[in-house]
Amino acid sequence: MTQTKITFGKPVGFRKELNRRVEAFFAAENIPQRDCPEMYLKAAFIFLWTFGTWFAILFIPAAAPIKLLGCVFLAFAMSAFMFNIGHDAIHEGFSNNKYVNYFLGLTYDFMGVSSYLWRYRHNTLHHTYTNIPQHDVEIDGDGWVRMFPAQEYRWFHRFQHIYIWLIYSIVPLYWSYGDVEVTFKKGKYYDHPIPTMKLSEKLTLLAFKVVWIGYAIVLPLAIGYSPLEVLIGFLVTYISYGIILNVVFMMAHVVEKAEFLTPGAETGAIEEEWAICQMRTTVDFAPNNAFINWYVGGLNYQVVHHLFPQVCHIHYPKIAKILQEVSDEFGVEYKVYDTFREVLVSNYRLLKNFGAEARELEMATK
Repeated sequence: MTQTKITFGKPVGFRKELNRRVEAFFAAENIPQRDCPEMYLKAAFIFLWTFGTWFAILFIPAAAPIKLLGCVFLAFAMSAFMFNIGHDAIHEGFSNNKYVNYFLGLTYDFMGVSSYLWRYRHNTLHHTYTNIPQHDVEIDGDGWVRMFPAQEYRWFHRFQHIYIWLIYSIVPLYWSYGDVEVTFKKGKYYDHPIPTMKLSEKLTLLAFKVVWIGYAIVLPLAIGYSPLEVLIGFLVTYISYGIILNVVFMMAHVVEKAEFLTPGAETGAIEEEWAICQMRTTVDFAPNNAFINWYVGGLNYQVVHHLFPQVCHIHYPKIAKILQEVSDEFGVEYKVYDTFREVLVSNYRLLKNFGAEARELEMATK
């Protein structure tokens, strides 16, 4: 069945005024939106953290428990790399130079995830159709997790708030396999066909899969680690990595304050302008937590990110103040969880309720 095309309501001036004030801020402060010295310094630190940890694990002798602790430390570094460097670059928010963004975006491929497909499913589908079922891939869950009210219920969803941690842990591996399946078999997300890939782009995707397997598995085996040691190190690293990544990404949209939009069944129309829909479906969290502000690359300012994805995340805290002012003037709610604990509990509660409510509905209809 072909999906209805989604249309958004006519602008009411909210986005226009917000953009005007943000542009005025950058002009008045005389600071660049991209190519920020602070971001280059941050990127250099994360590069050293990631590759230094990887090198130490492989080549510096240490006891097994220290090596495993190093694998967890590497997972935090890899996540920081994805949050800060790759994510900004794929959104063209790292540099004004498209080649700098492109090559830094390839770090996603280096870590096992296609930057080409991420750019489409995340930048285009998720950012355009945020929390709209059958269009936003990020709230799909392939049936294993029930993340929106209209989603089909399955009996095991009543336990999803418990097994979600297992799902988180395997997502990076699933992405790596899914990239190949989407490219060479499915060719689409829902009814949205992926942009036609050139032969060179397909070869790049496959080549980086080989590189990823090479440094993560083949190289450790080649330098003398046993298959069991490699397996344990790989699993500890990627399970930790998956949990960190998905906890951060889930906190912005699958929580109680975030709404799930239902367009008109026949028209596909949503009443509000697109920018106001972003305010309804997205939340910020822990804005006063200095570590989270630094570590997650502005992803805790997710509302700001959705409205200004091509601006370096270094500027998000200042833009958030402007967004609050404009939101107050237009009577639009700016949804924020003050602490990380609050947003984590809200996500847990929502997943539990979606499993329980569907179960109650099923029982009532029998």
